[in-house]
Amino acid sequence: MSDIQELTLTVDLRDGLPERQLAELRWHLGLGPQPGHLTVVTDFPYVVVDDDGAPRVENEPRPLLAGSGPAWRTTGALCSALVARDGLPGGGWALTSRTEIHPDEAEEVGALLRWLAEHVHDTHRRDDGTVRIGYYRAHEDLTPTPLEVIDGQVDFVHALFPRSR
Repeated sequence: MSDIQELTLTVDLRDGLPERQLAELRWHLGLGPQPGHLTVVTDFPYVVVDDDGAPRVENEPRPLLAGSGPAWRTTGALCSALVARDGLPGGGWALTSRTEIHPDEAEEVGALLRWLAEHVHDTHRRDDGTVRIGYYRAHEDLTPTPLEVIDGQVDFVHALFPRSR
C-alpha cells in the first residue's frame, strides 16, 4: 500500500483576487514562474543534514499542485488550469487541478487548500460554512472521497494527520 494520494480540485474562485496572489496560485499550479514574495503559503520546511551531520530545517518553496504529464501511481494525466469564469455572478476564476501528493506534503497543501476555501465563489459554500473543493483518494482506492474544508480544517489533511491543525 502506497502513501500516494490523488488530489483533484474543481473549484470556482471569486473575482478580485490580488494579482500577487493570482501569480502565486499560477506558480503552485505549474502555470507561471515563482513570485519573489510568497503570501499564500509561506512555510515549506525541508530537513537537511549540515556539514556536522546535524539535521537542520530549511524553508524550500516548491509549487504544490504543479504535476503534469503521466501520473506516477494513479492512472491518467496530471494537469492544472486556471481560467477566467465569465458565467459566474460577479465573474471569477475556474480552477481545475489533478495531481498526486505524498503525506509529507499534506500540511503545505492543506495551507493552500484553506486559502482556496477562503476565496471560493459563494456557489461552493454551504449554509453551514463547509466548502467542497474537489476529491481525494489513495491511489489504490476505486472511489474518491469529497475534499471539504470545514471550520478551517481540511478533511484530507485531518484524515492523514488527525492531530494536525
